[in-house]
Amino acid sequence: MSQGGRQELQKSLNMKDVLALAFGTMIGWGWIMLAGSWVHNGGVVGAILAFALGGVMAIFVGLTYAELTPALPLAGGELVFSYRAMGYNASWFTGWMITLAYLGVAAWEGPALSNALGFLFGGVLPDLGTLYTVQGSDVTGMFLLIGSIGAVIMTFINYRGAKASAVFQTTATIAMAIGGIAFFCTGAIKGDVSNMIPTFTDGSGFVAVVLAVPAMFVGFDVIPQAAEEMNMPLNKIGKVMIIAISMAAAWYMIMILGVALSAPEAIRTGFVNDPNAVPVANCFAYALGHPVFGKLMIIAAMCGILTSWNGFIVGASRVIFSMARAHMLPAIFGRVHPKYGSPTAAVLLVGVITILSPLLGKSALVWFVDAAAFGTVVAYFMVSLSFLIIRKKEPQLDRPFQIKGGTLVGIVAVAVALFMASLYLPIYSPTPLTGIEWALVGGWIVLGVVLFIINKCSANGKVSKAEIEYQMFGDDYKRF
Repeated sequence: MSQGGRQELQKSLNMKDVLALAFGTMIGWGWIMLAGSWVHNGGVVGAILAFALGGVMAIFVGLTYAELTPALPLAGGELVFSYRAMGYNASWFTGWMITLAYLGVAAWEGPALSNALGFLFGGVLPDLGTLYTVQGSDVTGMFLLIGSIGAVIMTFINYRGAKASAVFQTTATIAMAIGGIAFFCTGAIKGDVSNMIPTFTDGSGFVAVVLAVPAMFVGFDVIPQAAEEMNMPLNKIGKVMIIAISMAAAWYMIMILGVALSAPEAIRTGFVNDPNAVPVANCFAYALGHPVFGKLMIIAAMCGILTSWNGFIVGASRVIFSMARAHMLPAIFGRVHPKYGSPTAAVLLVGVITILSPLLGKSALVWFVDAAAFGTVVAYFMVSLSFLIIRKKEPQLDRPFQIKGGTLVGIVAVAVALFMASLYLPIYSPTPLTGIEWALVGGWIVLGVVLFIINKCSANGKVSKAEIEYQMFGDDYKRF
C-alpha cells in the first residue's frame, strides 16, 4: 500500500501470529541435534543452569527491544532504532549487519532440510549423483533438489503476504511443540532418574555449554521487523517478546530433562562415534522401544527448520524493504504488493539467495551461519546502545511498554551484547569464527561500504534529511 508517497505494509498479524513467529524462529532444528551434547558437556544440572543464564541474558537484551518496538512499530526494527538514536551512518551499518544475520541463517535452512530428510529416509532417497565437492562436502543432485524446492515453497508463502506466512508459522510451530512435549512426557513417564548422569561436569564443560547458548536464542528479534504489520495493542508487543524468550528458555531446559531421563548416556552420546546420530530422536526411539518413534520426532523437528526458515525470510525481507524505503538501497526493494501487502521485490531477492544457497554445499554454508551469528550480536549491541541514547534524547517519546529501571537495564543489555560479541574472538578455544568466517564478515562490510557510497552518489540517495525521516518513520513517528 502507498500512503502519501510512502509504501506501507499491511496490518494483518495478531498476538498468536507474533508469538508463533518469535518462538518458532528461535527454536529451529538445533535442539534435536544438540541436546545430547549439552548434557554430555555440562551435565544435566549444569546444562539447565547454562540455559537459565542464557535466558536471563537474552531477556535483558529483549527488554530493550520490548520498549523500543511498540514505541517505534515500524518495519526494519534495528535499522529504525539506530537511526533514531545515532543517525544515518549507524543505521545503515546496523541494517547491513542484521541483513547478514538473517540471510546467513535463511540460506542454511535448505541444506538443513536436505539433511533432515536424509536422517528420515536413510539410504532410501537416491542421491542423483555427486555433482562436485566443496570443502570436502559432496554436493549431490538430491541435496540441490530438496534445498531449492523448499526455498521456492517458502518464498511463495512469503510472497503471498504476512498472513499467509503467519498461518504457516503457527501450524508448523504447533506441530513442533506437540513433538517436543510428547518427547518430554515420554521421558518423564518411561524414563529413569538413574539415567540423569552426569549431574555436573568440570568448569570447562559448563563453559562450553554457556558459549553455545546465545545462538539458541537468536530469532526473537524478528518481532520488530514485523511490527508494522501487527494488528494488536502496542503495549502487548513487548510482553509477547519477553514471553517468547521465556518460552524458548523453558523449551531448551525441558528438552535437556527429556534427554537425560529417557535414555542412558550411551544413547545420548551416539553422536560421538556416529555423525548421523540424532540424539533426541534416538532417545525417543529408545524410550518407546521402536525406531519409528525416532522418525516421528525427526518429522516434528523438521517443522522447526521450516519455522526458523520462514521467520528469517520475514526478517531479512523487512530489513531490506525498510532500507530501500528510506533511500538506503535501490527503490525497487521498497515496493509493496498491491494485493498481498508484502514487500514483493525484497521477498524475491531473499528467495533467490536461498534457492541458490545449496550450490555452496553444507561445509561452506556453516561459514555463513557462523558469520551471521556475529552479525546478530552486533545488532544486539547497537539496539541496546540505541535504547540508552533514545531514553536520554527523547524522554517524552510515547512508550506503550516502558520498562522499569531503564538505564540500568540498558547498561546490562550493552554488557551482555559485548559479552556475546566477545565469544567470537580468538581468546576462546575453539573460537566460533575461523579465518574464513572473519573474511566473510569483512567482505560483507566492504560490500556494504561500496553499496553505501554508490547509493549516496545516486539520485536515489540524494534526498533531503526530512524525506529520509518521513520514509523511515511516517507521519505518526517522524520528528520534523
